[in-house]
Amino acid sequence: MTRRWAAWGFISPFLVVFAFALAAPVGYAVYLSLFRQELLGGNTFVGLANYGQALTDPRFWQSAGRVALFLAVQVPVMLVLALLAALALDSARLAWAPLYRLSVFLPYAVPAVVAALMWGFMYGRQFGLVAGIGAALHVSLPDPLSSGWMLPSIGNVVTWEFTGYNMLILFAALRAVPGELYEAAAIDGAGSLRIARAIKLPALRPALTVAAVFSVIGSLQLFNEPNILQPLSPDVLTTSFTPNMYSYYLSFAGQEYNYSATIAIVMGVLTVIAAAAVQAYGRRRTA
Repeated sequence: MTRRWAAWGFISPFLVVFAFALAAPVGYAVYLSLFRQELLGGNTFVGLANYGQALTDPRFWQSAGRVALFLAVQVPVMLVLALLAALALDSARLAWAPLYRLSVFLPYAVPAVVAALMWGFMYGRQFGLVAGIGAALHVSLPDPLSSGWMLPSIGNVVTWEFTGYNMLILFAALRAVPGELYEAAAIDGAGSLRIARAIKLPALRPALTVAAVFSVIGSLQLFNEPNILQPLSPDVLTTSFTPNMYSYYLSFAGQEYNYSATIAIVMGVLTVIAAAAVQAYGRRRTA
């Protein structure tokens, strides 16, 4: 009995934090999603009616499709860049490796709001770096804030921010590979490419799965970058550009707290499904 209470004592701090930081907010959001503010009658219980509305809401599905496209392109590009950077660091052939590692990781230390503002200034049509380069070369460069280039522009910001973070995850996994494997491969006459393909890449699969899961979750929760850039291109970055923006503006601008909670819950379920699918695929590839 004493041991049982001791075990509960060890895990109780986590349970308290979990209850107040995750379980309570999610539970309250689910509770809000079951009601609707009516003109007559006030806050009325409507059951799953809000979920039925969300499943047929074209604005929600357009925004969800937009972040799905963003995920499908940006996440692989970012992970490939992080993989190349990690392999370069682990090769022991890179001069000034600590400086290189710090320079790649440094953007992750920049707050997302500051990063979005910085890139927004560079993207500006009148005063930005892109406009300045076009003027200096007397050419018409594509507008990074136009409808056709907005997703790549945001993808560039997110890739710049998080490539270093994923690089460190992969680099840490590479440093855990036993040196005896490299020695045996060198004795067998394997070159650098062969060692990378036969030893390093298989060892990186679990770490790649972790990085991919984090990246998928982050992409589906895209909010900071488009929300900060919205004043620069309000016609493109509408209030329903991403599901999180849609939920945010429903709540704080439209005062539709119940439907906003519904959108958040539906998007949370879709995120869990996507993350679980990526994790299951990674486990199957690792096994």
